[in-house]
Amino acid sequence: MMNGLWAFGAAVIAFFISAIIGKKLIPFLHKLKYGQTILEIGPSWHKNKQGIPTMGGIMFIVAFVVTSVIGVTLYYIVNGNGADAIEQVIKEKVHIFAGIIMALCYGIIGFIDDYIKVVKKRNLGLTAIQKLVLQFLVAAGYLAVIAAFGFGSNTIIPFVGNIDLGFFYYIISAIVIVGIVNAVNLTDGIDGLDGSVTFFAALFFMLIASVMGSIGHTIECAALAGGCLGFLVWNFHPAKVFMGDTGSLFLGGIVCAVAFGLNMPVLLLPMGIIYLCEMFSVMLQVTYFKLTHGKRLFKMSPIHHHFELCGWSELKIVAVFSCVTVVFGIISLLCVIFGVTYNYIF
Repeated sequence: MMNGLWAFGAAVIAFFISAIIGKKLIPFLHKLKYGQTILEIGPSWHKNKQGIPTMGGIMFIVAFVVTSVIGVTLYYIVNGNGADAIEQVIKEKVHIFAGIIMALCYGIIGFIDDYIKVVKKRNLGLTAIQKLVLQFLVAAGYLAVIAAFGFGSNTIIPFVGNIDLGFFYYIISAIVIVGIVNAVNLTDGIDGLDGSVTFFAALFFMLIASVMGSIGHTIECAALAGGCLGFLVWNFHPAKVFMGDTGSLFLGGIVCAVAFGLNMPVLLLPMGIIYLCEMFSVMLQVTYFKLTHGKRLFKMSPIHHHFELCGWSELKIVAVFSCVTVVFGIISLLCVIFGVTYNYIF
């Protein structure tokens, strides 16, 4: 019960910090003329969004970092006791804080990209190669840190058990982290979509962390959910601000950090189903376009634009994609509950 109150408090505080920052940040971004430039390749009606401030992800980044760091630290100060408890606290805090630093590094990459777009007026920002090199360096740094603190190359797979992948763990993990970070980035294409999907993902990660007895990660996920919800006050249709790459790359980083912190990165498959659909829709579109010399598999990619061109409103897309995330979140939660129990018994 008390643990639930810690999580609830973190969510509420993060929500208000994020929402209040928005009240001051949006006029400031307007004043700096940090407006979004809408690409010609997007749906034509998105031209109406030209000039809406970007970099709004700063709202939930500040809210999340402040709330989760203070919340997790206070929780362990109040509740930590005994040698075993202290050792567990140190391990969990290393994973949490290393994950937060990783996410912040991705946020910085996104900020640089946004800055080049809106200030230097280079519409495409960093080149794809520049982004990938920086992203892999951040992923490698994170994996090196957790390895240095004694976290092995093993991972938990529900109904299978604890699997040691050896050296391949680090190669696969780096690819997964960079892939998910970019997938979350691609999901940020219409008002409220990325924030809503990540809100529900954070909510179910919070429940999974609670089931696994990881209170630090429970507080962390609650803070993420609250921060996203506070941002949606300003980003829900019609959006008054966009999160930009600053926000979307940060979200991708912290979602990965939570999954790895719980030692179950396999959860990124069901929990990040929307992110993956967005990413693979782009990959399939490009591949099909090249193989057929100009034909398209979707009307437009990422796939949320396909549904827009099919006549779906932005609100409908957000609602449907969020519901899909909830369904797969429930499946993930049940897999953890029954899968971990199965692993323990057998």
